[in-house]
Amino acid sequence: MEIYCTRPGCPRPQNFFSDLDNNTILKTVQQKYCTTCGMPLILDGRYVPTKLLGRGGFGAAFLARDRRTPGMRYCVVKQFQPVGDLNPEQLQIAQNLFEREGEVLEDLGRHPQIPDLFAFFEITLPSMQTGKQDQFFYLVQEFIDGQNLEEELAAKGQFSQAEVLQLLQEILPVLKFVHENNSIHRDIKLSNIMRRKDGLIYLLDFGAVKQVTKGTPGGSSTGIYSMGFAPPEQMSRGQIYPSTDLYALAVTCITLLTGKQSNELFDTFNNQWNWRSQAQVSDRFAQILDRMLLSAPNQRFQSAQEVLNAINAINQTTPSPQPVAPTQVPSTRPVAPVAPVSLPTPAPTQPPAPVPLPSKRRFSLIEILAGAAFTGFEGGLLLIALSSLLPSPGISIGLLGMVIGGLIFVQYRRIIEGKDLPIIAGITLLVVMFLPGVKPFIASLIPGNPAIAGVLFVAIVAAAGAIAITALFRLIYKLLSSMF
Repeated sequence: MEIYCTRPGCPRPQNFFSDLDNNTILKTVQQKYCTTCGMPLILDGRYVPTKLLGRGGFGAAFLARDRRTPGMRYCVVKQFQPVGDLNPEQLQIAQNLFEREGEVLEDLGRHPQIPDLFAFFEITLPSMQTGKQDQFFYLVQEFIDGQNLEEELAAKGQFSQAEVLQLLQEILPVLKFVHENNSIHRDIKLSNIMRRKDGLIYLLDFGAVKQVTKGTPGGSSTGIYSMGFAPPEQMSRGQIYPSTDLYALAVTCITLLTGKQSNELFDTFNNQWNWRSQAQVSDRFAQILDRMLLSAPNQRFQSAQEVLNAINAINQTTPSPQPVAPTQVPSTRPVAPVAPVSLPTPAPTQPPAPVPLPSKRRFSLIEILAGAAFTGFEGGLLLIALSSLLPSPGISIGLLGMVIGGLIFVQYRRIIEGKDLPIIAGITLLVVMFLPGVKPFIASLIPGNPAIAGVLFVAIVAAAGAIAITALFRLIYKLLSSMF
């Protein structure tokens, strides 16, 4: 089993222990130590880091196993590890923010779309520098197995209006819950919204959360924000409100709709967002997003529920999938509105425009390349079969083109996909091998090799060629799209 050392700066953090492949030993061993720096590897006597997930401004995140659970469940271990040369005051602020994430997750983690907090602890150890002590702070939370929206956008390209509307219907109830519990997230962006493999949307990263008390509409910002997603009041360290989160959510939406970075969509000369010409959306939905993007906080929607109401007005003529209903647990603290001004939603001046039905699920990059490989493999096999059976090359090429066109069509319509592709390829390979004339044809084409090796060689080369051509044309398309 591999265990990853969490000491910052360890030159060889990967450690291998063959005895820990035995679950009984893994669950009962007292401790294991890094073979390079001597760091205890089993954290809090319980959590076994196995992989580095990533590093950020405040620390690192590791995938770990909890050895005190029957199934050795996966979890995420976050380590406080600020980057840069911070002075003592800045370091204390960063540490307070890390501890705040633990407090907020403990309070808000009861929502089914916010990760649960499992543990928060610190470890003090002798430093690698003689005579010093190192303090390490850890936060352990639920592992969400899926992709964040940044990864989804990179894989599939821009989202349709229907997909973004569905996303809003799923994430806005989570934001409503956060705001009603006297908190403001302050860091809504693509990478902090994750879709689990079963489709459930999660809101992540509560390290920047601002908690507000009863009677105060908002709190002053500490300067923590993500450039391009934060509204003016947050960047100027002014008071922040629930509409601060709604602004960042709208930037997230237009990024998904256009497939472009937020800095490409903001016109700095005129100080306004310029995104509508680059996305296919209805006027009513565009008006909702534009209102969320207004510079003045009191001119935006004042709550997540107001945005939900506006979206439901769009959807009232077209049935849409119901969002996941969050389990509301009564709060022990008083719930108070946190918006400074509440403006009524303006009545529509035109009848509701129907929203287009959800579009066909787009093909991911992996699906596109897998389809190209399948088509090329099948094309290679069919070329061998037709060339060995038909005397006329013209007829063979014509039939081959028709069959390949048919294969592309059924894949585009998703009549065949996923596991169907290797099954069909295997059946075709067996059929081709038993056709009369194939072995002599292969022997003349690739002399001195078994027939099966020759057939596979031709099919694999054809598959690789199809992948290369597809990747090239996709790259050209992306370049042209970015230029125009």
